[in-house]
Amino acid sequence: MTIMDKINSQTRNIMNLAFDKESLNYLEAAGLYGIIGQGRFNNALLQVLHNHASDPELKALIKEAIDAHTETTIAKAEEKLLESDVHSPALRFVKRNLHDTPLNIPDDARLTDMEIAIAIGTMAKGSQMAILTSLHQSYQLDVALMYRKALDDGLDWDYRLLQLMLKRGWLPHLRKITH
Repeated sequence: MTIMDKINSQTRNIMNLAFDKESLNYLEAAGLYGIIGQGRFNNALLQVLHNHASDPELKALIKEAIDAHTETTIAKAEEKLLESDVHSPALRFVKRNLHDTPLNIPDDARLTDMEIAIAIGTMAKGSQMAILTSLHQSYQLDVALMYRKALDDGLDWDYRLLQLMLKRGWLPHLRKITH
């Protein structure tokens, strides 16, 4: 791509963002609605997992997932729905306090840090797939850009979780099939 092609592309993007303000289509609205509902549930679950975790780096990653990723994505998705006069899901969950010190939860009722890391990694993978699917069904440039940023930020966060899991020995070892 030449420099002129890049300039033309960016100019088109700016023009579309400024002047192309169509209402959301049904697929876009449904995608945003689902992202909000699932995001709210994910936050509730992440709060519980944060309070069960004992590793300080894992706690910090979970707190970042709540504050910088899930809450931000929910807020932006709600904004897009409101701009098109679409109501946000009424589904709400209890907000839990995040405790920095380990809580007195019996060991047989507590997830291990390894189990928590695997659980939030699985949640992150599911969230990435939902956002990617919604991106593919998106026609509005600003909605697509919101999803793209959420994907980029999420992949950076996923990488840091994977690095922590490697460092702590929390990744399950799966034997290779040799025949």
